[in-house]
Amino acid sequence: MWLLIGLGLRLANLTSKPPWTDEFSTLVFSLGNSFLQVPLDQAIAPDILLQPLQPQAGATFQDVWAHLSHETNHPPLYFVLAHWWMQLFPTIGGLVSLWGARSLAAIFGAASIPAIYGLSWLSFRSRSASNLAAAMMAVSPYGIFLAQEARHYTLAILWVIASLACLVITTNHIQHRTKLPIWIALSWVVINALGIATHYFFTLTLCTEALVLVFLAWQYRQNSSIVPPISPPWKRIYAVAVGTGVAGIIWLPIFLQNSYGSKLTEWIQQPRVGFAWLSPLFQAFAAWVTMLYLLPVEAPHIAIMIASGLVMLIFLIWAAPIMVRGFKIQLQQPETRLMTQVYVGVVIGAIALFFIFTYFLGIDLTRGARYNFVYFPAVIVLLGATLAVCWHPPQEVISRWGINGKQAVIIIWLMGFVSAITVFSNLGYQKYYRPDQFVQLIKQTSSVPALIATTQRTHVHIGEMMGVAREFKIQNPKFPSPLFLLAHQDQDPNTSTTALENTLKTLPRPLDLWLVNFHAPVAEAVKQCTADTQSLPAVNGYEYKIYHCFKN
Repeated sequence: MWLLIGLGLRLANLTSKPPWTDEFSTLVFSLGNSFLQVPLDQAIAPDILLQPLQPQAGATFQDVWAHLSHETNHPPLYFVLAHWWMQLFPTIGGLVSLWGARSLAAIFGAASIPAIYGLSWLSFRSRSASNLAAAMMAVSPYGIFLAQEARHYTLAILWVIASLACLVITTNHIQHRTKLPIWIALSWVVINALGIATHYFFTLTLCTEALVLVFLAWQYRQNSSIVPPISPPWKRIYAVAVGTGVAGIIWLPIFLQNSYGSKLTEWIQQPRVGFAWLSPLFQAFAAWVTMLYLLPVEAPHIAIMIASGLVMLIFLIWAAPIMVRGFKIQLQQPETRLMTQVYVGVVIGAIALFFIFTYFLGIDLTRGARYNFVYFPAVIVLLGATLAVCWHPPQEVISRWGINGKQAVIIIWLMGFVSAITVFSNLGYQKYYRPDQFVQLIKQTSSVPALIATTQRTHVHIGEMMGVAREFKIQNPKFPSPLFLLAHQDQDPNTSTTALENTLKTLPRPLDLWLVNFHAPVAEAVKQCTADTQSLPAVNGYEYKIYHCFKN
């Protein structure tokens, strides 16, 4: 039942939201195509800009890896799977199917529901805890947010669940001082290798597991006269660590070449001044809350936004004591204490790593809520176990408002269900880019041919324009499409200015020039045009200025 509910929520309105830049990366690289084929520093038609979204008959998974390894900073496993998966779906207007691309992530996301049930059962041997963990995973707004994007995070979550399952089994063997079966050790290494091959941040999960094992080793040493390194199951645990290390080192040269320090990761390496030092705390807290619930705080009407925020605050004040009570009981019960400690160690260890990266290494991981996938399953397992305490006995009043345990659990789940609707309706976890709104603005504003110009540094900026071109092609095929200029910029911003200057000289007038996310000095040719002084609405992801260029 939870699987069907979760799958339905993840497939609902799957293509109603336009793809954003990260999804364009998935689409292009999974097809075995490259962003490098898009011409720069010249006016191009939408069809030329969209060529990388067209499936090529001869493309192979070798092409996927070749382009991926040179143009981005991600390992290949998910992209190879998506390459095969997207071939099952027909094109739309000659372009790859967005539904096909997103449905793979949605299916992996739905698969996490029975997977979390299994992990919870393995951990606590409680059908109630397992059912409630699966129920909360089914409606988690954070889980649905990840599942409705053509990205690799839902597959990574499955590897996190599988790796945590191996940790749980290992913990039981440590507790009983028995040898870890070799098939578990080998499976753990394979799972960890696949997790790293899906997303490099999976290594943060491995770090939290290592911290938990260090704690267990210390606890083992305190309670035993046998030295852990020569006693079961530690030898095979060390072997798992070595095998996982080898699997990770394979990717290290590629990671160092393409990842942090590159243009693609500048957005999480911005310097902080003043109150910006506090923003990671609020960003992290927002991500934690949305693992459980999220109301329409991004609705277009301010009244709905304020009301949603107030209801979320009231709900938090009401629900927090209930869940804290259940959590304390879990820690007090001998049969659940150790496993609860293990999951708490994973969650706290991951959060600590996030803040170490953010405040000491200058890499603000809290800016990307999606990165919390590394400990999201552990949160859900703890949540399910905590709610199971509330569920039994069901008639006990556990709230000042006279609500008993079963009623409280049902209210919490229903809040999650409403939150799921919020996400797939794009009223929460809204897309960072709204090319659909931007295209409507162009149609309403420009009655003459238009040129959309942007500065281009990485394929992210190409993706921004692809979103606009795709909307014109699919949603507005009869409306005259604008031309696009991707003015390349490396170290000197004046190169973009020169490209715009040269391009404007070749285009006929009248012409509407849209400078969109254009970060360069204004060209002399632009100054000869008339700036638009209308008060026009802001559009997510597209900062623009309009110039009307008339005949000379």
